[in-house]
Amino acid sequence: MKGGKLPKRQRLIGLWLLLSGISLLGGAIFAAWLDSLFQPQGLARLVLWLGCFSGGGTIFLVGLLLERMLFTPLRHLQVQLARLVANPDAREDYPPEGWLRGLGPDLMRVREAWRSDRARLATAHAEGARSAARIRQELETLLQVLDTPLLLCDYHRRLLLFNQAAESLFENHPGLGLGKRLDALLPVSSLQDSLGKLPDNGSPRELLIPSNERWLHVNMRRVPQSNGETLLTLTDATTAWTSEMGARAGLAERVAPLRRHSASLASAAEALGSARHARHVDDSLRQRLETVIGEECSALGSEIENLGRLIEDMQQQGERLVPLWSNDLWQSLNERLAENPINVVPIGMPAWFKGDAPTLLVMLEALLERLSQHADTTDFESELLLGNRRVYLDLIWPGRPLPQRELAAWGEQRLETLPLSPRVGDLLRQHASDAWSLADPDGIHARLRLPLPAVERVGAPPSQLPPRPEFHDFGIADLPPPDAELAQRPLRALEVVAFDTETTGLELRRGDTVISLGACRIVNARLLASDNFDVRVDPGKPIPPASTAIHGITDDDVAGAPPLPVILPRFRDYIGDAVILAHNAAFDLLALQSPGSGVTLEMPVLDTLLISRALDESLDGHDLDTLADRYDLSFPPGTRHTALGDARVTAELWLALLPRLEARGIETLEQALMLQATAFDKEDACT
Repeated sequence: MKGGKLPKRQRLIGLWLLLSGISLLGGAIFAAWLDSLFQPQGLARLVLWLGCFSGGGTIFLVGLLLERMLFTPLRHLQVQLARLVANPDAREDYPPEGWLRGLGPDLMRVREAWRSDRARLATAHAEGARSAARIRQELETLLQVLDTPLLLCDYHRRLLLFNQAAESLFENHPGLGLGKRLDALLPVSSLQDSLGKLPDNGSPRELLIPSNERWLHVNMRRVPQSNGETLLTLTDATTAWTSEMGARAGLAERVAPLRRHSASLASAAEALGSARHARHVDDSLRQRLETVIGEECSALGSEIENLGRLIEDMQQQGERLVPLWSNDLWQSLNERLAENPINVVPIGMPAWFKGDAPTLLVMLEALLERLSQHADTTDFESELLLGNRRVYLDLIWPGRPLPQRELAAWGEQRLETLPLSPRVGDLLRQHASDAWSLADPDGIHARLRLPLPAVERVGAPPSQLPPRPEFHDFGIADLPPPDAELAQRPLRALEVVAFDTETTGLELRRGDTVISLGACRIVNARLLASDNFDVRVDPGKPIPPASTAIHGITDDDVAGAPPLPVILPRFRDYIGDAVILAHNAAFDLLALQSPGSGVTLEMPVLDTLLISRALDESLDGHDLDTLADRYDLSFPPGTRHTALGDARVTAELWLALLPRLEARGIETLEQALMLQATAFDKEDACT
């Protein structure tokens, strides 16, 4: 036995077969010698040979009996105990058997008592848990519907909470995630200085800071009676800043030229008027004055045109004019018309435009009611056509175009349901728009056309993400400081990134490379459901059909994907200060750190294959499928042999191994690394 553990099954079987073989061979040689020496006959000869073979046969039969009645039941018992330690509610596949069958009632009693104690404890805390769950649900609902981005960080500036608005504001930013440092999200020295000087009474402090190509208005306040937690609310101030530095600044610049040209024009006109009443005036002077007046009129007209464009830009940049997807507008319009016989059917390609959705809906409803009376129909079509700088919103009906005089009268209609009862014309001017009617080339249909500001954006809006199951984890505040010695950090306090790769093949030293990289994050011994990294990688070579048969990735799937040297810096940013975890990490690290990759992963590496082998040296099967079955883990359909799917199960396997490590006194990263080092052998090094 090695280190107090059962020897591996292969060693036991090898030793048993070796002893049996030696005994049988020795018995055969001894029987042949006795047979030649005494030359017995009949029954005596049979007894002699049987006696000489009895030792080897006895060893073989005893070994077979021990394997069937003792060693196999012991291995099954070990698997069942490991599963129960990892998960007390795990299924029972291996009831005691063989010579251990008598332990069945006792093991059942221990398991039921364990579960009964847990049930009583759960019942004792049920009321408090129910109240906490209700508070948590209300908090998460509030965070989901709140439009203001929120960040809550602890004394060490680790994120304890953020909401969906913050997730949208920092979309795809590697620094956003529970447990990550605020410094990675907003690396601005002025912000760090302000955080250090916040008063403890909850008084707010405001700051304007740059973030990529935006300006963020940050409101900070210390949470009173807390352990140094700080709440940050953020507002994207880029639009207001751009407005102040753009169209509004241009408007101020246009005032001086207008005044100058107006003054020059007034002086020239006054001089020309005086010259006309004078008797002795040179014609050349009169011509020069007329020329000056013409030039100043032209310049004044040009400045007025520039002023008009600036005003139009200001209208398009108004806070109430936001990007709208035409399909969303038509759907909302039909919902408003649900109790109205008017029906609007969108045709053509959808598009983006800028508008004030609430006022547009009211105005379109009023215009459709007028059109329905004019055209004597309740069925209309709607279409958006792309122009140069405008998008044309058309309402289509069978019939003749509207007279411009009638349209002008419609523009005076007041919309009583809106604040201040604006007119239709007022809303059109708000959108820098107008309205006119024209006939279709088919001679059957007519259109009412409203030009609206365009948006430099293509493609349908992304589907609404489901609410994240983790918005907060206040337990992060109880973790050791980020600058604490990593080797002595408790395993449950580690930030862990579990990752996996899919490759073109297994011969990494002969040119096979990564085609998919997936990872997920564990914070405070909790697997974050939506904090993941999942990308395809262009291998720069065809994917063999044999590899595609395993992971299902084809050449078309990686066409246009970035190469590995582009992906690795992003993956390194995703890891941050975490420890990395993999199953058979040597293979995945070799795949990622091939020559020329340009990024070195120097953080500590945990390997669930080695840890499982060190914990259960006597058990066979430490591959991911076997361990998933052993610990009652499951792959969602279609996720096996996908990088992210395997990474998730590896993370769940690590969480299942944690109680077993702690039961053996292995509680720090240093101890876990020492344990897995004992299971690293020459075969792993060669691999």
